[in-house]
Amino acid sequence: MPTLKRILLALFFCLVAGSLFAQHTMPTIAVKGTVIDSVTGKPMEFVTASLQNSSTHQSVKTALSGTDGNFELKTPANGPLSLAIIFVGYKTKFIPVSGNGSVLDLGKIGLSPASKQLQEVSVSAAKPLMKREIDRISYDIQADPDSKGLSVLEMMRKVPLLSVDGNNNILLKGSGNYKILINGKESALLAKSPSDVLNSMSATDIEKIEVITTPPAKYDAEGLSGIINIVTKRNVGQGYNVALNTRFNTLYGPGGNLNGTVKQGKIGVSVIVGGGSNGTVNSGFGNTENIFHPQSSIIQNGTSKQTGGQYYGSTEFSYEIDTLNLLTASVNLNGARQNQSSIQSAQTESINGLQQAFGLQSAGNGSFNGLDASINYQLGFKSSKDKLLTFSYKFSNAPNNQFTDNIFDGRFKYPQLLFPDYQQYNNAGNRDHTVQIDYASPLNAKVSIEAGAKAILRNNFSNYHINDRDSVTQQYITNNALTNDFNYHQDIYSLYNSYELKSDKWAGKAGLRLERTDINADFTSAGVTTAPSYDNLIPSVSVQRNFKSYSLNLGFTQRIQRPGIAQLNPFVDRSNPEFVNTGNPALHPELNNTFDLTYSNFAGAAINLDLSYAFSNNSIQTVSNLQVQTVNNKTDTVTYTTYQNLGTNKTLGANANISFTIGKKLSLTLNGQLNYVWLSGTFNGIMYNNSGVTGNAFCNIRYRMGKGYALSLNSYYFSGQVNLQGASNEYIFNQYLFSKDLFNRQMTIVLVANNPYARYYTSTSYINSAQFYQSTFSKSDYRSFAVRLNFKVDKLKKDIKRNEHGILNDDTKGVNKTPVVS
Repeated sequence: MPTLKRILLALFFCLVAGSLFAQHTMPTIAVKGTVIDSVTGKPMEFVTASLQNSSTHQSVKTALSGTDGNFELKTPANGPLSLAIIFVGYKTKFIPVSGNGSVLDLGKIGLSPASKQLQEVSVSAAKPLMKREIDRISYDIQADPDSKGLSVLEMMRKVPLLSVDGNNNILLKGSGNYKILINGKESALLAKSPSDVLNSMSATDIEKIEVITTPPAKYDAEGLSGIINIVTKRNVGQGYNVALNTRFNTLYGPGGNLNGTVKQGKIGVSVIVGGGSNGTVNSGFGNTENIFHPQSSIIQNGTSKQTGGQYYGSTEFSYEIDTLNLLTASVNLNGARQNQSSIQSAQTESINGLQQAFGLQSAGNGSFNGLDASINYQLGFKSSKDKLLTFSYKFSNAPNNQFTDNIFDGRFKYPQLLFPDYQQYNNAGNRDHTVQIDYASPLNAKVSIEAGAKAILRNNFSNYHINDRDSVTQQYITNNALTNDFNYHQDIYSLYNSYELKSDKWAGKAGLRLERTDINADFTSAGVTTAPSYDNLIPSVSVQRNFKSYSLNLGFTQRIQRPGIAQLNPFVDRSNPEFVNTGNPALHPELNNTFDLTYSNFAGAAINLDLSYAFSNNSIQTVSNLQVQTVNNKTDTVTYTTYQNLGTNKTLGANANISFTIGKKLSLTLNGQLNYVWLSGTFNGIMYNNSGVTGNAFCNIRYRMGKGYALSLNSYYFSGQVNLQGASNEYIFNQYLFSKDLFNRQMTIVLVANNPYARYYTSTSYINSAQFYQSTFSKSDYRSFAVRLNFKVDKLKKDIKRNEHGILNDDTKGVNKTPVVS
């Protein structure tokens, strides 16, 4: 298995590189103890114990106490050290530590409850990177020093179970079938292309990234592989804070964002605005297709150019009416515009020689604007601070406009009368209205309940037409056969109920979600088409067992994936007339079953190991076949690509994430995943089967050189994808960062080198069907250099208050697009 060997080699070289930094040994010191509540005398679990340099307060080693309150730390004895014992709601305790090659047993360490929470000394370096909860893994972005020099997208390569492929598509457990949220809500910021926005957003704006492997019943039952929840920073007190993040990339140009929060009395406001240029990206591309019967070949080659940019903005508003009543609102905006042009040549050959040839010049543009606005009212109860009732409303609108002008030249047996120049237009998107009610309450000290109801009224739409140029008048005339106005109404009504149990060693969460989906599709040119309504009862179960220094988690859930507008859209993209693409409005939702077992140990090195198995019997897959089509009274054979519900999709996966420090200055993170995929399905009367290994490996090495200087290396390997009819090639990514903190760490300058070894990267893929074999390549810019500047002024201490529940529209399946790298 060459893919397996490459992944193992990548991890091996990372370990070797880390060990080279660690050749110098020095005396060590070990510290252990037991953390107890000073009032009750009971052991306290998951308390952060951090050994720090007494002069710089930089963390040297961090561990969490076990269920018995015990912890143990071991680190080189280099310089004065102190031990910080940290737990939210308790006073932080500092203990001087000394010794050389010895074991220091501190015995019982009592923590006293804080009189005022969240006003103790903040020790950000002591925060653990990862936390394992019943149904999710949280990665603390602010605890990772590299967050000052990386975008949110780049940080995702470090997060367990996540990866980013060669086209910057985000993958969860190697799959693109997931839902991505911001602060627990679907957002217009990420409606069109999350990679573009997250690549332009500095990681310093993010508090943590949650990977929800077994989504509980309160979440919509969609996102086959799980949910990615990005939690933004919300530091607020009486006053304000502001942060500026800018970058300039030699390939993609300038970009940046500005974020700030302000709190005055009962009112809090948080704002983030940003954007940037995508530069000018030149690419080369080509297709070669060998048709078996009758034997012929289609050869295409060309070049393309893309320019554009995007902007985004988000505002959160909070008004604390009193201690029991909270009103919150948010508005999110996202926009992008892209101009593109291409020149290509195409020729068809058979055993009798050249059959047909033409050149094609295309120029077009596309624009996207997303908006969502929500309002939430949260009611608390005097009987319990954890008893909450929430009412929510949300409106979303996400239109997408595309235009392409196509002009032929160099025609050979490709007459203008039958194949005229043409223009194609498509205005597509979706509009949603959502109302929701949520109730959460503890039943007793160990059991809590959540319940709620929701209605989503969604309209997916696509208005498209093609205009052909008349060969005599040279005027463009609408082609009625390729014109349609498509409306796809999808109304979803749901109820959910879940229970959570927590004890000293065990925790569990179980629930059911009942969903009713009503569908009505309307084609103006073909009458009204109705699709059957359907019901789904979705279970979810998660169990956690806590041991002294580690935990085990077992989860099972069913998930459904409704097709989104990109897959439903019947618009036929003929920008390459020999290879056309379209959606399928007859698609049915996909049902997936997932089992997940996780081992987590954060006592010393942070270790997270995950084993999962998922299967679907109604998988939505991309398929291609040859079709004989008659356009303008001319019959032609084209390669037709669309989506179908086909057969089974089974995946057995293993993921490992390990983070540890070597000495005081060196830290190492390894994140690797291996999947074995089985695909099968019948398409166009032919049974297809494909299987293979996919995987990825990520390595981060960070070396702190002192005086605010740091050097980091990020190396990434992605094996490519296995599809029903083919596969794509591997991808390797290397990144070097050199950073300097200034002005007491209020400013950071970062120099970045991306893939300095090669100017271009060539991606390839193939399709092997019963009718033809097709290979495709794309050659694009690869090497770039960047400068990033982060500056912040922080005068605030508390958090802006957010409602605990809200609208989570995570129910549709999107299509990955190729974004730009920043």
